[in-house]
Amino acid sequence: MLVLPQAAEPLVSRARALFTRPSFERFVLMSVGAIVTFGRRSVSRILRVVGAAAPGHSSSYHRLFSRARWSLWPLARVLAAAVLELVPGDQPVSCAVDDHLIGRSGQHVYGKARHRGAVGATRGRLTWGHRWVTLAVLVKLPFTSRLWALPVLCALYRDRKTNRQEKRRHKTPCRFARQLMAALLHWFPDRRFVLLGDGGFAAHDLARFAHRHRRRLTLIARARSDMNLHVLPQPRPPCRQTLWKRRKYNCRPRCRKGRKLASPQKTVALARAAGGVLPTATL
Repeated sequence: MLVLPQAAEPLVSRARALFTRPSFERFVLMSVGAIVTFGRRSVSRILRVVGAAAPGHSSSYHRLFSRARWSLWPLARVLAAAVLELVPGDQPVSCAVDDHLIGRSGQHVYGKARHRGAVGATRGRLTWGHRWVTLAVLVKLPFTSRLWALPVLCALYRDRKTNRQEKRRHKTPCRFARQLMAALLHWFPDRRFVLLGDGGFAAHDLARFAHRHRRRLTLIARARSDMNLHVLPQPRPPCRQTLWKRRKYNCRPRCRKGRKLASPQKTVALARAAGGVLPTATL
């Protein structure tokens, strides 16, 4: 019989209502097996580790992730609520977003595509696999001296070819990051968040989203100090001739720019010359 520690009982009791009784028992067993398993945590490997503690046929555990009736979003909300309890309510919640590549090969692997790796052995090389966009909450645990990133939400990036075949709208990693962050803002309306990302998430789409929710969300992303900044142009309705050209030649509208702004490097130099003190942020 599987006995869980007392610290895990509140989290397990919240997730009980999201499953049927057989699915919940298999979910708890797979979760504990994934913790005690070393190496690749596949379903077959977890079943070999737990051994006789897993009743029933092995195919029922594979069907838990392919055909069982349960959703990841309610489960992610329960997990995020448990993680946010570790952050004091009067402090902003620091979140980190990043995309990472997991190598996968095979003809029947869904969602695989060729991606360029950024770190490790795949740096700068095109590799077949999955590209996951992960949102984690930075938590200071009492037994450590540094922050730990606890993942609470993730999304699988699909390339344009896969989205075109499935008639699905294509989403970039920044769009997925915006969607995951919007879920946290909707689930926890009384909390403030700080979103941290690398240069890949220093995009206008994510910046505009943070500006709309500037009372509760602050975006910190890495960018070049000599980047070109412009004011957003005033929207203008296109004329009939412009619409006719777009339909005929299948071209996108011309990019318009507003008034040019000073680069961050020049802004810092001007502030220092004026004797102002700039705030510094340490990741």
